[in-house]
Amino acid sequence: MALASEKRILVVDDEPDVRDFLSTCLEDAGFQVETAIDGFDALMKIEQSPPDLITLDLLMPRISGIQLMRKLRKNPAWKHIPVIIVTAHAKDELGQKDLEHLYAEEVTPVPEHIIEKPITPSRLVNGIGKILAVQTDIEVAAERSGVLDMIKNCSPEKLREIQSLLS
Repeated sequence: MALASEKRILVVDDEPDVRDFLSTCLEDAGFQVETAIDGFDALMKIEQSPPDLITLDLLMPRISGIQLMRKLRKNPAWKHIPVIIVTAHAKDELGQKDLEHLYAEEVTPVPEHIIEKPITPSRLVNGIGKILAVQTDIEVAAERSGVLDMIKNCSPEKLREIQSLLS
């Protein structure tokens, strides 16, 4: 399984606090992260170096998330970049309309996930980890912690037995 540190995520959101939150969550999990302030900025960054995955807000100035999604899906080089829509508008009239238009156009592939704000770090990181089939630094730390707990709770005889097997 690949590591999160081998994957680059483009976080696209016009709200600085949301951008910072998402990028911090992903960096803490080990991902390489780049940010864009709107769809236009994202498009320029994608042209320079396509990311492994994009988190995308729906409502942004200049080029909206839906407009960017259309451009991605029409370009053969970018068509298969996984996209996670991160929005506070998935169920309100504004966002629902945009999503209905996107699905009605049969632009494929459709977004991998739609995550509604507020976002929990674990939901975001776990979702991206599954999509990219990577092990995050958070998962590695949890595994190490589990192994350390097992060693701490192991009897001295069992530890000697394990040591002899490893020698």
